[in-house]
Amino acid sequence: MLDGRRKSVQPMAERLPDGNMQALQQFVNQSPWDPLPVRRRIAERLSEVITPEAWVVDDVSFPKCGTASVGVARQYCGAVGKRANCQVAVSVHAATDTASCPLGWELYLPHEWTDEPDRCRRAGVPDDAVHQEKWRLALGLLDTLADWQLKAPVVVADAGYGVSTPFRIGLEELGLSYGLALTGKEVAHPEDAEPHRPAYGGLGPPTLPRYRTPPRAVFVLATQAGAGRFTEVTWRQGSKGAMTSRFTVLTVRPAGKQSLAAAQEAGGGRNRWDGVLPTRTLLAEWPEGQDAPTGYWISNLPATTPVADLVRWAKMRWRIEHDYHELKHGLGLDHFEGRTWRGWHHHATLVSAAQAFLTLRRLDPKVRTPA
Repeated sequence: MLDGRRKSVQPMAERLPDGNMQALQQFVNQSPWDPLPVRRRIAERLSEVITPEAWVVDDVSFPKCGTASVGVARQYCGAVGKRANCQVAVSVHAATDTASCPLGWELYLPHEWTDEPDRCRRAGVPDDAVHQEKWRLALGLLDTLADWQLKAPVVVADAGYGVSTPFRIGLEELGLSYGLALTGKEVAHPEDAEPHRPAYGGLGPPTLPRYRTPPRAVFVLATQAGAGRFTEVTWRQGSKGAMTSRFTVLTVRPAGKQSLAAAQEAGGGRNRWDGVLPTRTLLAEWPEGQDAPTGYWISNLPATTPVADLVRWAKMRWRIEHDYHELKHGLGLDHFEGRTWRGWHHHATLVSAAQAFLTLRRLDPKVRTPA
């Protein structure tokens, strides 16, 4: 939290009158302390104070040189907007419009690492660590938070997670409500679409589709609803005034191969499934002056949920950009120069603790404003 551009071990130690770089290096990189109880205390304390309106799932990247830093690989790097050499971490944040904080972190291990056990061993990666998609890491973090008796009001995430049917199913299996962004290209049937039922009582040969009309992209369904169905909603006050746009809520039946397989599994397999796809709520945004809708979100909340609530949750992700900016630029989240698994998770935990302290100070009504 002190002034200074770099927050890696050496420059931090040099800024302290009694700084001991070796001791600090040992504490961050080699010391065997478990970061999980620290994260749990941070999560419990901040959840109690913030009273989050949503949990936001996201991932963040850290450009890196070389090949030895744990998890580094050539992959999409959001920090530079293209594929680059970087580390990627998945995080879950508690958020309101006025405050937020990370509740948990997990470093993503690409195949390039898990396919080389010796490389993982040199970086101190646990023996049981395997490659997992980012959405699986997110579900693991949410499961851990549930074990800590923390309850998510609503889980929100960008389209990188929203397009994953297994992720949505995983959230439902955890008993969580969600509002996840889509790209608009995902396919679905209208609410009133019904599966074909052959006259002889069977469901027809397995080669025949249950629905005789093909599913349509959700951007088509939203466009066909017509601009007249969209109503103006204000979700928060921004720096330039009220944040307002036009939205509508539709009930759809998500289709596609993954959705179909999920529905069959839920119904006990192909032979017992009745062909009816479950309904989900689709929120669409059509800003004034645009020729077509521009934003889409899917939710397992009922379509009767007030549209203002759905919109507020859908737009909650903006707050996490504030977190990342403070964590990276103010507290040095992306300044870690160590190479080990343990060191990275220690560093991320300590940065989270620093940000939690600052958040608590900002929310304390007794804190005096500096002259």
